[in-house]
Amino acid sequence: MSLTEFEPTLTAEEQALLPSDDDVRHYAEHGWYLSKKIFTDDEVYALAAATQRYYDGERDRRLPVRPPKLAYWDPSKGPVQRHNDYVHHEHDGLGAILRKPLIGAVAARLAEADEIRVFQSTLIHKPPISGEPSNIVPWHFDKHYWASSSSEKMLTAFIPFHDCGEEMGTITMVDGSHRWKEIGADDTVVRHFADRDRSQLEEMLAENAAYNGAEIRKIPMLIPKGHVSFHHCRTYHGSGPNVSGRPRQAISLHLQDGDNAWREYPLSDGTLAAYNHDVLVRRTHDGRPDYADPDYCPIIWRHRAEQGG
Repeated sequence: MSLTEFEPTLTAEEQALLPSDDDVRHYAEHGWYLSKKIFTDDEVYALAAATQRYYDGERDRRLPVRPPKLAYWDPSKGPVQRHNDYVHHEHDGLGAILRKPLIGAVAARLAEADEIRVFQSTLIHKPPISGEPSNIVPWHFDKHYWASSSSEKMLTAFIPFHDCGEEMGTITMVDGSHRWKEIGADDTVVRHFADRDRSQLEEMLAENAAYNGAEIRKIPMLIPKGHVSFHHCRTYHGSGPNVSGRPRQAISLHLQDGDNAWREYPLSDGTLAAYNHDVLVRRTHDGRPDYADPDYCPIIWRHRAEQGG
């Protein structure tokens, strides 16, 4: 894609929805940000409707191969918490809304980046089943799973399809934890939280807080419909059970700045850390996985100054 082929613009109304300078400072200090209403009611309704079609089996394309750590719920897995990756790629109805330039512009302000690309999108359905173990998401931060990414500016937008509060098991941040110096990390941290012992993750959080002389201050994100919670890739977060009586439906839209690229990250067994993209995306001229492949990692925002405009 040439620079002139992607020239996002915002309306005056959308410009007013961008984070203020104080918001950007808050994000830098605390590691999270709750947006203004950046999706209209019609867009949220369209997300929910497209999600139902997706769960009914509608796809515009399929992944050519199945990556080794793909999250991909299907009905055979039963009434557990559902996670489905790459929904922005497989379903055009979902992808068109998730590529809304405003969400990229908000992310660019927070990350202080000139370009924002999709990194991953995960559709999530947390059923209202008391005691369902999969509903509890233990404390973790996303950069652990993105060790093959060079950037420290990556961030996630959590987009619920409804008002989302504590009773629904909303996403909860550990305030300021993105600024902690990490200790006690080993190769196990690159494994997804679903593949790790919950008590070990709780212990890691406590140890890192103690080492940094920090209080573990947990902030549940109370997200009105159409608003979005953003968090830094090193902010510890998790979520509790859904006791609301109705499903919690959301998309975690993981975002990368324009400078992010694949990097070598050796593990103790001599292999390199990998991400699911590595078996899907095109290769750079020197043979590395290209995390700027527009088929899987489309640009959703580029500052106009970068386009010579």
